[in-house]
Amino acid sequence: MIVTIDGPAGAGKSTAAKKLAARLGFQFLDTGAMYRVVTWACLEHRVDMQNPDAVANAARQVEIRFDGDRVFADGHEVTHEIRTIDVTHESRHIAGNVEVRSHLVELQRRMAQGRDVVSEGRDQGTVAFPHAECKFFITAEPRERAIRRQRELKARGEAVPLQELLDQIIQRDRRDEMREVGALKPAPDAITIDTSVISPTETLDRLERIVRERMTERSRSPDPLVRP
Repeated sequence: MIVTIDGPAGAGKSTAAKKLAARLGFQFLDTGAMYRVVTWACLEHRVDMQNPDAVANAARQVEIRFDGDRVFADGHEVTHEIRTIDVTHESRHIAGNVEVRSHLVELQRRMAQGRDVVSEGRDQGTVAFPHAECKFFITAEPRERAIRRQRELKARGEAVPLQELLDQIIQRDRRDEMREVGALKPAPDAITIDTSVISPTETLDRLERIVRERMTERSRSPDPLVRP
């Protein structure tokens, strides 16, 4: 079974997806980390971010691997390196690259093949897994997301003004929503959850309840309506 969780940055979807996967015993697929790995690789190897072909080539060359919560690029752990401000800022060049997205979507599908997966990102329910049995779109107000991001950075020793983070989030949302390929938008059959007004525990409980209901429906059907 494939569960997709899409939504804007800072809405809490990564944490929810990771914990949901743990509760269900599913594999967690952090697709956002994959784009960050490509960004990190480009910065590490001084790839010209303005050169789409060079960026796409870097994406095809870097080996991406997950081991639980740990992320590896070419055998080197980059779990923390890919979460820095520099990587976050430069990732816009990666996310908008059509060839990179095509390559990573194919990689995501291979990773999920024959497995029970919770896949989190921006276009999982619309592009990567349009036939997923259960789709969610998790969102939150921009200011709330900026506050969460500031708290996360502070815990890592990075101090960034709240207004600067809010401006970045608004700009990123705009770019993601206008992207030609893999635009940020809920799938027509996705369930939208606004985490601005409910706690992380309430969010997780709601996600788990809905998925387990779908799993029960699936088990009762001799011919499931949707196949991964």
